[in-house]
Amino acid sequence: MDNPEPMKIIEDVRSADENYPGVVLTIGSFDGVHLGHRAIVREVVERARQRNGTPCVLTMRPHPREVFSPERPPNLLTDERKKARLLAEIGVQVLFVLPFNRDVAGMSKERFLEEILVGRCRVREVVVGHDFRFGKGAEGDYEFLQAFCRGRGIGVAQVAPVQVDGERVSSTLVRECLLQGDIDRAAQLLGRRYSIAGQVIRGRAIGVRLGFPTANIKPNHTAVPAQGVYAAKARIHEVDYPAAVNIGIAPTISHTDLTIEAHLLDFSRAITGVDIELEFFQRLRPERKFPSRDALVEQIARDVETVRAFFAAGGSCTDQMGPQMP
Repeated sequence: MDNPEPMKIIEDVRSADENYPGVVLTIGSFDGVHLGHRAIVREVVERARQRNGTPCVLTMRPHPREVFSPERPPNLLTDERKKARLLAEIGVQVLFVLPFNRDVAGMSKERFLEEILVGRCRVREVVVGHDFRFGKGAEGDYEFLQAFCRGRGIGVAQVAPVQVDGERVSSTLVRECLLQGDIDRAAQLLGRRYSIAGQVIRGRAIGVRLGFPTANIKPNHTAVPAQGVYAAKARIHEVDYPAAVNIGIAPTISHTDLTIEAHLLDFSRAITGVDIELEFFQRLRPERKFPSRDALVEQIARDVETVRAFFAAGGSCTDQMGPQMP
């Protein structure tokens, strides 16, 4: 595992026929891949290393709530591409995907384990979190998993929840921090700065008319920080650019739809249609309405200079976050 091969993604575990050696596996949505998720996945990687086996993750796509409550889709913290990249960075070698629908949701706990974990993943050891549930109606729990695996010679382990400052780390807590604009706390829980991946779309060119052209972002997922102005890095084709990012409804211009607009400093290329990732470093101020466009332009100029000074003073992923979690 010193020179791991690129992670393999099995798009439908139900048709998987590969026979990986010594499969050690965990199961879950892993939205955000936060510190709690990382603790579980690191345990998988370590146990696989000890048995010279294969560290694997089984995840569901789409998120179960998108199936059961389509009118209230979850505010996802990561898109599928970034989730896969984060898992691979930790050391996962195989990502099994279970296409989630009502038929899959109706699988009994016995059938789920027999058909998916044993029949398709060929699991030799299972690692789960403290709140792991599975099967129809979430009937399966850790005790049932233990009993099932014991008779088949499959190892089972449970990882305790991770706490930060007395609070249990969860995707829900990360979302709450983002909704409050507390991106520093969100970063603590994630072990990295929060970011939004998406595509640059055509906007109304208002930024150009104000003298500060912006890239309008259509995010690939839906958890957006609180309305306001942020110091961020915009990553395009693996290159980072300092950016002043506004999230909101542009009340001075009388917009009504929420927009994500990034002014990349000292950048003038046309990038409509290009993939972009915004990594958030500091919330500068909440969004507010200005008495005139001139007042708005003056504030934008101050925001841009604040962002420039922030990064000139050493604002970077490592400088601002301190040591990164593995």
